[in-house]
Amino acid sequence: MKNDEPTVGRRVLLRSAVFLGVAAASGLLTGGESDTQVPRTAGPGPAGGPPARLPQGPPPTSYRLAPMTSDSPVRPAAAKPAVRTRPIEGLPADPSTAGAMVLTFDDGPDPRYTPGILDTLARYHVRAMFFVCGEMATDNRDLMRRMVAEGHVIGNHTWTHPLIPQLTRPALASEIGRTSDVVQQAVGEAPQWFRAPYGAWNRAAFEIGAELGMEPLAWTVDSLDWTEPGTTTIVSRVLKGAGSGVIVLNHDAGGDRAQSVQALATYLPQLLSRGYRMTLPTLPASPPR
Repeated sequence: MKNDEPTVGRRVLLRSAVFLGVAAASGLLTGGESDTQVPRTAGPGPAGGPPARLPQGPPPTSYRLAPMTSDSPVRPAAAKPAVRTRPIEGLPADPSTAGAMVLTFDDGPDPRYTPGILDTLARYHVRAMFFVCGEMATDNRDLMRRMVAEGHVIGNHTWTHPLIPQLTRPALASEIGRTSDVVQQAVGEAPQWFRAPYGAWNRAAFEIGAELGMEPLAWTVDSLDWTEPGTTTIVSRVLKGAGSGVIVLNHDAGGDRAQSVQALATYLPQLLSRGYRMTLPTLPASPPR
Protein backbone atom coordinates (compact mmCIF):
# COMPACT_ATOMS: atom_id res chain seq x y z
CA MET A 1 0.00 0.00 0.00
CA LYS A 2 1.18 3.56 -0.63
CA ASN A 3 2.36 5.62 2.34
CA ASP A 4 2.00 9.01 0.66
CA GLU A 5 -1.79 9.15 0.70
CA PRO A 6 -3.31 12.64 0.56
CA THR A 7 -4.97 14.12 3.61
CA VAL A 8 -8.69 13.51 4.14
CA GLY A 9 -9.51 17.11 3.27
CA ARG A 10 -7.61 16.94 0.01
CA ARG A 11 -9.14 13.53 -0.83
CA VAL A 12 -12.70 14.83 -0.30
CA LEU A 13 -12.00 17.85 -2.54
CA LEU A 14 -10.40 15.61 -5.17
CA ARG A 15 -13.30 13.17 -5.02
CA SER A 16 -15.86 15.95 -5.42
CA ALA A 17 -13.97 17.42 -8.37
CA VAL A 18 -13.77 14.03 -10.08
CA PHE A 19 -17.50 13.34 -9.76
CA LEU A 20 -18.41 16.86 -10.91
CA GLY A 21 -16.17 16.36 -13.93
CA VAL A 22 -17.73 13.01 -14.76
CA ALA A 23 -21.22 14.39 -14.41
CA ALA A 24 -20.42 17.40 -16.60
CA ALA A 25 -18.73 15.29 -19.27
CA SER A 26 -21.10 12.36 -19.41
CA GLY A 27 -24.49 13.36 -18.01
CA LEU A 28 -26.76 11.37 -15.72
CA LEU A 29 -28.02 7.96 -16.79
CA THR A 30 -31.74 8.36 -17.39
CA GLY A 31 -33.97 5.78 -18.94
CA GLY A 32 -30.96 3.86 -20.25
CA GLU A 33 -30.19 6.62 -22.78
CA SER A 34 -26.89 7.92 -21.38
CA ASP A 35 -23.71 5.89 -21.15
CA THR A 36 -22.71 6.93 -17.63
CA GLN A 37 -24.52 6.64 -14.31
CA VAL A 38 -23.14 9.00 -11.70
CA PRO A 39 -23.21 7.36 -8.26
CA ARG A 40 -26.13 8.10 -6.01
CA THR A 41 -25.23 9.29 -2.53
CA ALA A 42 -26.75 7.25 0.29
CA GLY A 43 -26.93 9.51 3.32
CA PRO A 44 -24.66 12.50 3.99
CA GLY A 45 -21.38 12.91 2.17
CA PRO A 46 -20.08 11.40 -1.05
CA ALA A 47 -20.93 7.86 -2.17
CA GLY A 48 -18.30 5.51 -0.81
CA GLY A 49 -14.87 4.39 -1.83
CA PRO A 50 -11.44 5.83 -1.09
CA PRO A 51 -10.03 8.03 -3.83
CA ALA A 52 -6.49 6.77 -3.30
CA ARG A 53 -6.20 5.15 -6.71
CA LEU A 54 -7.67 7.62 -9.20
CA PRO A 55 -6.42 6.95 -12.73
CA GLN A 56 -3.46 9.19 -13.58
CA GLY A 57 -2.66 8.59 -17.22
CA PRO A 58 -1.33 5.41 -18.79
CA PRO A 59 -0.23 2.61 -16.45
CA PRO A 60 3.53 2.49 -15.75
CA THR A 61 3.84 -1.05 -17.09
CA SER A 62 1.92 -3.26 -19.45
CA TYR A 63 1.21 -5.63 -16.56
CA ARG A 64 -1.55 -3.58 -14.96
CA LEU A 65 -3.84 -3.52 -17.97
CA ALA A 66 -2.44 -6.34 -20.08
CA PRO A 67 -4.85 -9.06 -21.19
CA MET A 68 -4.53 -12.43 -19.52
CA THR A 69 -2.34 -14.96 -21.31
CA SER A 70 -3.03 -18.53 -22.41
CA ASP A 71 -2.06 -19.65 -18.89
CA SER A 72 -5.35 -18.26 -17.57
CA PRO A 73 -7.85 -20.81 -16.28
CA VAL A 74 -10.83 -21.54 -18.50
CA ARG A 75 -14.05 -20.44 -16.83
CA PRO A 76 -16.79 -23.07 -16.87
CA ALA A 77 -19.80 -22.25 -19.00
CA ALA A 78 -22.58 -20.72 -16.96
CA ALA A 79 -25.84 -18.94 -17.52
CA LYS A 80 -25.18 -15.23 -17.92
CA PRO A 81 -27.35 -12.65 -16.22
CA ALA A 82 -29.20 -10.08 -18.25
CA VAL A 83 -27.59 -6.69 -18.66
CA ARG A 84 -29.01 -4.23 -16.14
CA THR A 85 -29.27 -0.46 -16.38
CA ARG A 86 -28.98 0.07 -12.62
CA PRO A 87 -27.15 -1.86 -9.90
CA ILE A 88 -28.99 -3.79 -7.23
CA GLU A 89 -29.17 -1.40 -4.27
CA GLY A 90 -30.73 -3.47 -1.52
CA LEU A 91 -32.36 -6.76 -0.62
CA PRO A 92 -35.83 -7.35 -2.05
CA ALA A 93 -38.63 -6.19 0.21
CA ASP A 94 -40.41 -9.39 1.20
CA PRO A 95 -40.97 -11.41 4.41
CA SER A 96 -37.74 -13.34 3.94
CA THR A 97 -35.64 -10.18 4.28
CA ALA A 98 -37.37 -8.79 7.37
CA GLY A 99 -34.61 -7.77 9.78
CA ALA A 100 -31.92 -8.85 7.33
CA MET A 101 -28.85 -6.74 6.52
CA VAL A 102 -25.75 -7.29 4.38
CA LEU A 103 -22.26 -6.19 5.43
CA THR A 104 -19.81 -5.47 2.60
CA PHE A 105 -16.11 -4.56 2.62
CA ASP A 106 -14.31 -3.03 -0.37
CA ASP A 107 -10.76 -2.62 -1.69
CA GLY A 108 -8.94 -5.49 0.03
CA PRO A 109 -7.77 -7.88 1.02
CA ASP A 110 -5.17 -6.12 3.18
CA PRO A 111 -3.15 -8.25 5.62
CA ARG A 112 -3.09 -5.35 8.09
CA TYR A 113 -6.87 -5.05 8.46
CA THR A 114 -8.77 -7.87 6.76
CA PRO A 115 -7.78 -10.53 9.36
CA GLY A 116 -9.21 -8.39 12.16
CA ILE A 117 -12.49 -8.01 10.29
CA LEU A 118 -12.62 -11.74 9.62
CA ASP A 119 -11.93 -12.44 13.29
CA THR A 120 -14.87 -10.28 14.38
CA LEU A 121 -17.22 -11.84 11.84
CA ALA A 122 -16.17 -15.31 13.01
CA ARG A 123 -16.69 -14.37 16.65
CA TYR A 124 -20.35 -13.57 15.96
CA HIS A 125 -20.87 -16.28 13.32
CA VAL A 126 -21.68 -13.68 10.67
CA ARG A 127 -21.01 -13.89 6.94
CA ALA A 128 -20.23 -10.88 4.75
CA MET A 129 -19.20 -9.87 1.23
CA PHE A 130 -15.70 -8.75 0.25
CA PHE A 131 -15.33 -6.83 -3.02
CA VAL A 132 -11.66 -7.31 -3.79
CA CYS A 133 -9.29 -5.35 -6.03
CA GLY A 134 -7.11 -7.58 -8.17
CA GLU A 135 -3.87 -5.75 -7.34
CA MET A 136 -4.50 -6.53 -3.65
CA ALA A 137 -5.98 -9.97 -4.17
CA THR A 138 -3.10 -11.34 -6.22
CA ASP A 139 -0.67 -10.93 -3.29
CA ASN A 140 -3.12 -12.05 -0.59
CA ARG A 141 -4.68 -15.21 -1.95
CA ASP A 142 -4.50 -16.87 1.44
CA LEU A 143 -6.91 -14.29 2.80
CA MET A 144 -9.36 -14.96 -0.03
CA ARG A 145 -9.16 -18.67 0.70
CA ARG A 146 -9.92 -17.92 4.34
CA MET A 147 -12.91 -15.80 3.31
CA VAL A 148 -14.41 -18.65 1.31
CA ALA A 149 -13.60 -21.25 3.97
CA GLU A 150 -15.50 -19.17 6.54
CA GLY A 151 -18.56 -18.75 4.33
CA HIS A 152 -18.05 -15.24 3.00
CA VAL A 153 -18.68 -14.15 -0.60
CA ILE A 154 -16.00 -12.58 -2.78
CA GLY A 155 -17.02 -9.95 -5.32
CA ASN A 156 -15.12 -8.16 -8.10
CA HIS A 157 -14.06 -4.53 -7.52
CA THR A 158 -11.76 -4.15 -10.58
CA TRP A 159 -7.97 -4.46 -10.60
CA THR A 160 -6.73 -0.96 -9.72
CA HIS A 161 -9.90 0.79 -8.42
CA PRO A 162 -10.18 3.22 -11.38
CA LEU A 163 -12.96 5.64 -12.18
CA ILE A 164 -14.78 3.50 -14.73
CA PRO A 165 -16.22 6.24 -16.98
CA GLN A 166 -12.66 7.39 -17.74
CA LEU A 167 -11.60 3.99 -19.12
CA THR A 168 -11.81 2.65 -22.65
CA ARG A 169 -13.92 -0.46 -23.00
CA PRO A 170 -10.87 -2.75 -23.55
CA ALA A 171 -9.17 -1.31 -20.45
CA LEU A 172 -12.32 -1.85 -18.39
CA ALA A 173 -12.68 -5.41 -19.67
CA SER A 174 -9.10 -6.06 -18.56
CA GLU A 175 -9.66 -4.51 -15.13
CA ILE A 176 -12.71 -6.66 -14.48
CA GLY A 177 -11.62 -9.84 -16.26
CA ARG A 178 -8.17 -10.06 -14.67
CA THR A 179 -9.67 -9.67 -11.20
CA SER A 180 -12.16 -12.47 -11.83
CA ASP A 181 -9.29 -14.65 -13.06
CA VAL A 182 -7.22 -14.07 -9.91
CA VAL A 183 -10.18 -14.90 -7.68
CA GLN A 184 -10.89 -18.08 -9.63
CA GLN A 185 -7.24 -19.12 -9.48
CA ALA A 186 -7.20 -18.61 -5.70
CA VAL A 187 -10.53 -20.12 -4.63
CA GLY A 188 -11.67 -22.19 -7.61
CA GLU A 189 -14.66 -20.08 -8.54
CA ALA A 190 -15.01 -16.72 -10.29
CA PRO A 191 -16.99 -13.94 -8.59
CA GLN A 192 -20.72 -13.70 -9.22
CA TRP A 193 -21.04 -10.11 -7.99
CA PHE A 194 -19.44 -6.89 -9.22
CA ARG A 195 -19.21 -3.42 -7.67
CA ALA A 196 -18.00 -0.30 -9.50
CA PRO A 197 -15.37 1.77 -7.66
CA TYR A 198 -16.84 5.02 -6.30
CA GLY A 199 -20.27 3.72 -7.34
CA ALA A 200 -19.55 5.17 -10.80
CA TRP A 201 -21.38 2.84 -13.20
CA ASN A 202 -21.78 3.04 -16.95
CA ARG A 203 -23.27 0.86 -19.65
CA ALA A 204 -19.96 -0.85 -20.39
CA ALA A 205 -19.62 -1.90 -16.74
CA PHE A 206 -23.06 -3.52 -16.77
CA GLU A 207 -22.40 -5.26 -20.08
CA ILE A 208 -18.93 -6.58 -19.23
CA GLY A 209 -20.00 -7.66 -15.77
CA ALA A 210 -22.94 -9.61 -17.18
CA GLU A 211 -20.73 -11.16 -19.85
CA LEU A 212 -18.50 -12.50 -17.05
CA GLY A 213 -21.51 -13.85 -15.16
CA MET A 214 -21.78 -11.18 -12.47
CA GLU A 215 -24.65 -9.16 -11.02
CA PRO A 216 -23.98 -5.49 -10.13
CA LEU A 217 -24.36 -4.67 -6.44
CA ALA A 218 -24.35 -1.20 -4.89
CA TRP A 219 -25.23 -0.25 -1.28
CA THR A 220 -27.83 1.64 0.74
CA VAL A 221 -25.83 2.75 3.79
CA ASP A 222 -22.38 4.29 3.39
CA SER A 223 -20.31 4.29 6.57
CA LEU A 224 -17.87 6.75 4.93
CA ASP A 225 -15.16 4.97 6.89
CA TRP A 226 -12.65 5.77 4.13
CA THR A 227 -12.61 9.39 5.38
CA GLU A 228 -11.33 8.12 8.76
CA PRO A 229 -13.92 10.15 10.70
CA GLY A 230 -13.36 8.28 13.96
CA THR A 231 -14.65 4.95 15.20
CA THR A 232 -17.59 6.52 17.05
CA THR A 233 -18.81 8.30 13.91
CA ILE A 234 -18.61 5.13 11.81
CA VAL A 235 -20.56 3.20 14.43
CA SER A 236 -23.21 5.93 14.62
CA ARG A 237 -23.72 5.99 10.86
CA VAL A 238 -24.20 2.25 10.60
CA LEU A 239 -26.56 2.03 13.56
CA LYS A 240 -28.59 5.01 12.32
CA GLY A 241 -28.92 3.47 8.85
CA ALA A 242 -29.80 -0.03 10.05
CA GLY A 243 -32.98 -1.54 8.65
CA SER A 244 -34.45 -4.47 6.77
CA GLY A 245 -32.84 -5.02 3.38
CA VAL A 246 -29.98 -2.59 4.00
CA ILE A 247 -26.55 -3.14 2.39
CA VAL A 248 -23.76 -1.49 4.37
CA LEU A 249 -20.57 -0.24 2.72
CA ASN A 250 -17.31 -0.53 4.67
CA HIS A 251 -13.65 -0.85 3.63
CA ASP A 252 -10.86 -3.21 4.64
CA ALA A 253 -8.11 -1.57 2.54
CA GLY A 254 -7.27 1.57 0.57
CA GLY A 255 -5.81 3.45 3.53
CA ASP A 256 -5.60 3.23 7.31
CA ARG A 257 -8.58 1.04 8.16
CA ALA A 258 -7.93 0.59 11.89
CA GLN A 259 -11.10 2.61 12.62
CA SER A 260 -13.11 0.33 10.34
CA VAL A 261 -11.88 -2.76 12.19
CA GLN A 262 -12.71 -1.23 15.57
CA ALA A 263 -16.08 0.05 14.40
CA LEU A 264 -17.21 -3.37 13.20
CA ALA A 265 -16.33 -4.90 16.56
CA THR A 266 -18.53 -2.25 18.19
CA TYR A 267 -21.59 -2.01 15.96
CA LEU A 268 -21.98 -5.68 14.98
CA PRO A 269 -22.97 -6.96 18.45
CA GLN A 270 -25.31 -3.99 18.82
CA LEU A 271 -27.04 -4.79 15.55
CA LEU A 272 -27.44 -8.41 16.58
CA SER A 273 -28.79 -7.44 19.99
CA ARG A 274 -31.40 -5.26 18.26
CA GLY A 275 -32.68 -8.29 16.38
CA TYR A 276 -31.03 -7.73 13.02
CA ARG A 277 -29.48 -10.69 11.24
CA MET A 278 -26.59 -10.45 8.83
CA THR A 279 -27.15 -12.33 5.60
CA LEU A 280 -25.94 -12.59 2.01
CA PRO A 281 -27.87 -11.59 -1.12
CA THR A 282 -29.35 -14.28 -3.33
CA LEU A 283 -28.58 -14.22 -7.03
CA PRO A 284 -31.77 -13.31 -8.93
CA ALA A 285 -33.28 -16.27 -10.75
CA SER A 286 -34.48 -14.20 -13.72
CA PRO A 287 -32.98 -10.70 -13.69
CA PRO A 288 -34.94 -8.08 -15.62
CA ARG A 289 -33.79 -7.03 -19.08
